[in-house]
Amino acid sequence: MRRCFARALARPLAVAAVVFALSVSSSAPVAADRVVVGGFPVDASESPWVVALSSRDRFGGARAGQFCGGVAVGRSTVLTAAHCMDEEALGGPPERVRDLRVIAGRTDLLSDRGGREVAVRDTWVNPAYDGVSNAGDFAVLTLAEPLPAESVIGMAAGGDPAYAVGQAATVYGWGDISGAGDYANSLRAARVRVLPDTLCEEAYPGGAYGVYDARSMLCAGEAKGGRDACQGDSGGPLVAQGRLIGLVSWGIGCGRAGSPGVYVRVSDIMRALGWART
Repeated sequence: MRRCFARALARPLAVAAVVFALSVSSSAPVAADRVVVGGFPVDASESPWVVALSSRDRFGGARAGQFCGGVAVGRSTVLTAAHCMDEEALGGPPERVRDLRVIAGRTDLLSDRGGREVAVRDTWVNPAYDGVSNAGDFAVLTLAEPLPAESVIGMAAGGDPAYAVGQAATVYGWGDISGAGDYANSLRAARVRVLPDTLCEEAYPGGAYGVYDARSMLCAGEAKGGRDACQGDSGGPLVAQGRLIGLVSWGIGCGRAGSPGVYVRVSDIMRALGWART
């Protein structure tokens, strides 16, 4: 699993297009163990706050046009990665994507059945997002219709023990399960751990791939490589102790030793938006 199309190189981990993802993923070796990278199947009913971002006009009808992940933090509010709303990925500003939708409560994207497809009424992309450093990689989507109350997950504010180093966490998505362009049709999850900031600071000190900032980012995965998110998982949730702690953002490869996954730190999103503890 992992974030948008940038996850393959510097990975923001959305899926701009299948052809793009395949060509980029082949440019660098990545872990090929489907079970390790892809994790295990889960049913949407067990994690109803996980949503898929969809545009069939832009990404085709296969897999319901899914290109990124997201997470419902309010009945009409979804968080995702800012790079998922990038004009390069969408072919234009998000407000011009006429069929931009959130798919909630659907496990299998091939079935086109179950759950709901809800139109996105408004898109707010963090104006401080920096595509070079990958800082501030979050966006807020407002839905045209509210989701059920049980579809909303609480967010972990600053100081929450869910952020503690070594804490078990789970990342969710429909993205690449091997690092080689093998996109999942059904929702999957991978168990990871919150890693010390020093690991990501050493892995991403700056340069072409971005720079790790412990104040606004979160390091998670396995120190020796293995379980991880991947292309197509961008914007999806990282959950610990039943609370949202991160959004899939970027990294190098998928499940590579020495290149942990980098997530947007949710407490920093709350601080930036002035949101109270939920």
